[in-house]
This record gives sequence, structure tokens and C-alpha cells, in this order.
Amino acid sequence: MTLKRIHLIAAIAGLSMIPTFWISTVTVELFGSDSMIASVKQAIPWGFLILIPALITAGATGSSMSGATRAPRILAKKRRMRFIAGNGLLILVPCALYLAMLASRGDFGIHFYAVQSLELIAGAVNLTLMSINAREGLRLSGRRSRVKSA
Repeated sequence: MTLKRIHLIAAIAGLSMIPTFWISTVTVELFGSDSMIASVKQAIPWGFLILIPALITAGATGSSMSGATRAPRILAKKRRMRFIAGNGLLILVPCALYLAMLASRGDFGIHFYAVQSLELIAGAVNLTLMSINAREGLRLSGRRSRVKSA
């Protein structure tokens, strides 16, 4: 399997996990019971077993393919990836683990919803940045051309 193919598969796997977590959280909050909320919040950390290796693989293969280039679009992708990684490791993972712990105790008070709000915002930011990187990756690979204005 080529490096490009591995990168693509890892990027798709990683990019698909974030909206899965986000939509599951919002849906269960709007329409689910406390036990359903607890189930979703406890399942999300298990999803890290797919998400984290996928993002590490996508980052490593992307970095390997780009080499030491100074191309502005690639440097911008690398900056976004550093922010995505930091946001994930410093905000999203701790929030998810804390929320899973609170949910397992049935503690759905102010702390739960404050942390969940932070998690949803940080997740939306990461999803946006990852989507921008995916679009740029498609443009760089020639799979998607830039829309020309009239």
C-alpha cells in the first residue's frame, strides 16, 4: 500500500470520528435519557482507540510526504495539525475522560454541562480545521481544483 493511500485512509478514519462523537453527544443530549447520555459519554473514550492512531498516522504520513518543503499551503496544513493535536490532547481527551467519569456516576450537574460545552466547542474547532486540511490535501493531490471566480 502506498504512503498516499495510507494517509488517505487514516485521514478519513480520523476525520469521520470527530463528527461521530459530536453528533452522538448532541443527539443523545436532545433526545436521550440519562442512561443513554452515560452510555455515549463512556463509549467515546473507547473511540480513541481508532481516533488517536488514525490522527497520528495521518500526521506522520502527511509530514513524510511533504518532506522539508516550504510551500505555504503545506506549512499552513502543518500549523493547523499542530493546533488540532494540541486541542485534542490538552482539551478534548481530558474533557472526554472527565465526562465519562461524571456520567458513570450519574453526575449531570453544572460541571458536566460546562465541560461538555467546552468539549463541543473544541470538537467543532478541530472538525473545521481538519476539514480545511482535507480540502487542501485534495487540492494538493490534484483531486480537487480550486473554484475560479468569474
